[in-house]
Amino acid sequence: MTQHASLSPERWSAFSLDQQILMIGNEMLRASRSMRFKDTSLKQSYERVLRLVDLTIEVNPRPTLRRELLRWRDVVAELYISSEPDPDQHAAAFRVLLLFTPVAAQQIPFVL
Repeated sequence: MTQHASLSPERWSAFSLDQQILMIGNEMLRASRSMRFKDTSLKQSYERVLRLVDLTIEVNPRPTLRRELLRWRDVVAELYISSEPDPDQHAAAFRVLLLFTPVAAQQIPFVL
């Protein structure tokens, strides 16, 4: 069971989209660190990312945002099932995530 398995859509929808994207970004940052230190928790980080993206898709009524989040989720799912970590693809996916909102995009110089 992942850390966010008990997080309800109602609770998640109480956060703004900026906050949701930043929290997903936090999990991506954890995955980055796991990858850099060859930690065994990389898969768990991606599981948490996927869970939070699923919640964001579920609670967001904007079809265009949902479509783009689903596309982005596919990239993370590929990272999750990959036999070897791909730091370049991870960094690219992380960057795209942060570009979803202007507030999150301001974090790019600090985390990438």
